[in-house]
Amino acid sequence: MAKYSIGVDYGTQSGRAVLVEIGTGKEVATAIKPYTHGVIDEYLPDGKTKLEHDWALQHPSDYLEVLSVTIPKVLSDAGVLPEEVIGLGIDFTACTVLPVDSDGTPLCLKQEYSQNPHSYIKLWKHHAAQDEADRLNTIAEERGENFLQRYGGKISSEWMIPKVWQILNEAPEIYEAADQILEATDWVISQLTGSVKRNSCTAGYKAIWHKQEGYPSKDFFKALDPRLENVVEEKLSSEIFSIGSKAGEITDAAAKLTGLIPGTAVAIANVDAHAAVPAVGITGPGKLLMVMGTSTCHILLGEEEKIVPGMCGVVEDGVLPGYLGYEAGQSCVGDHFEWFTENCVPANYYEEAEAGGIGIHQLLTEKASMLEAGESGLLALDWWNGNRSTLVDANLTGLLIGSTLLTKAEEIYRALIEATAYGTRMIVETFRSNGVPVNEVYAAGGIAEKNGLMMQIYSDVLKMDVKISASSQTPALGAAMFGAVAAGKERGGYESIVKAAEDMGKVKEKVYQPIEKNSEVYEQLFTEYARLYEYFGRGENNVMKTLKKIKAETARKGEKVCSNN
Repeated sequence: MAKYSIGVDYGTQSGRAVLVEIGTGKEVATAIKPYTHGVIDEYLPDGKTKLEHDWALQHPSDYLEVLSVTIPKVLSDAGVLPEEVIGLGIDFTACTVLPVDSDGTPLCLKQEYSQNPHSYIKLWKHHAAQDEADRLNTIAEERGENFLQRYGGKISSEWMIPKVWQILNEAPEIYEAADQILEATDWVISQLTGSVKRNSCTAGYKAIWHKQEGYPSKDFFKALDPRLENVVEEKLSSEIFSIGSKAGEITDAAAKLTGLIPGTAVAIANVDAHAAVPAVGITGPGKLLMVMGTSTCHILLGEEEKIVPGMCGVVEDGVLPGYLGYEAGQSCVGDHFEWFTENCVPANYYEEAEAGGIGIHQLLTEKASMLEAGESGLLALDWWNGNRSTLVDANLTGLLIGSTLLTKAEEIYRALIEATAYGTRMIVETFRSNGVPVNEVYAAGGIAEKNGLMMQIYSDVLKMDVKISASSQTPALGAAMFGAVAAGKERGGYESIVKAAEDMGKVKEKVYQPIEKNSEVYEQLFTEYARLYEYFGRGENNVMKTLKKIKAETARKGEKVCSNN
């Protein structure tokens, strides 16, 4: 009788479950549940409490709805019995954090805190802790903290400590009420198993934890803020569990929620991009995986710990046991294109797409594919949502240069695609120049699967072959593989994630290869991109930050006038 594992992938807008046959990696059924509350970035669910700029929150009930809807659906659609499922794994966007009470109840679900924004889940792209991140980086640099170099010289506003500090600064009552501040991925696992076990992946990449050295010292946290001196003991935990290990088993309550049987093995929680690595068959160093969605995360295995400026981190055993896992990323990729179609595309393009029975992205892609490399005369910086790597600065913004009265929508669309490819090349070159080899490139995610033009442009810009994941749900497949490892060989699973990857990890036969004439043009354009990158990104011209500051000050003045009236 066949055995199965389930992987649940929590994205920015929705969650999805994939039922996978163990041994073959065959994806038997998939179910998707959009979050009921979506991304909360304007008002709290009460419809009255307005959020400030750069906030991005989520609601914890949405995560439980994903489990209650998608897992029963994949079992029903596939005709698979719950007892045939031996393991479950999940992955999450990160760093996504929430404060909970001693029972594990999110504070936003408690009536007394429901109108306080800081009681909610701070999504990965919540950038309102930039002031805290800037202050943290300044103090760490002044103190000569060694950990800073492992994270490319800067800690991002997207990460755990800046977000915790923002809660303390702006809502000390929430900080005090919180028994723990958790990664959402660890919270969901606690709802499945009945106990909190913090995973080494988010702790290492997002919470400044090191396998050998632990967290930064109490003296460092005290230097940030005397109230943070004991933050690890009071709100976090020094007990960290390795990726690839077992978190526990489905409880009776979780069985009722999911339709699985009590005792089903549950893997330690993971991060989406990291879970995807074994799902494409990567089990060794030098192979870069791009997980492409609303943002892109770049994951690379290495054999030595190198200091790479502007990276999101390097963590021992952070992706696969026995290797250093490097992470980099771009904060705006799919979001980039979505913004453009929602705000900048003429009505007649939508009419043409509708008449042709296709979506607006497909129409723009088809039109953009008819252009030659460099034909648009446009160049863009891909910072519409800040820069994650290599500048680690959420206060940077987008740029489009070269437009004229004759510029068309498809030309801008292609320029935005090219900008994300240049951003990835900047990351690849930074790895290489700091002693971390990049010999192969893989891509996963909806964009990688659906947009051939984009993958060809990446190949041309990088001057490398690009291999595409065979799975349309690569992180979920990887999570399911970790679930099979949690079950263990004795239950019909695997003894290690490497063994699982050998059987279940796959890429498509089609490989995108660089076209020489395109690469020659893109080499010229990348040179100009790199100049703009340095000029606007490293302080020579701070116009982006000045504009953002003026915008914020004007908004505050406007709110003050309204409140006085």
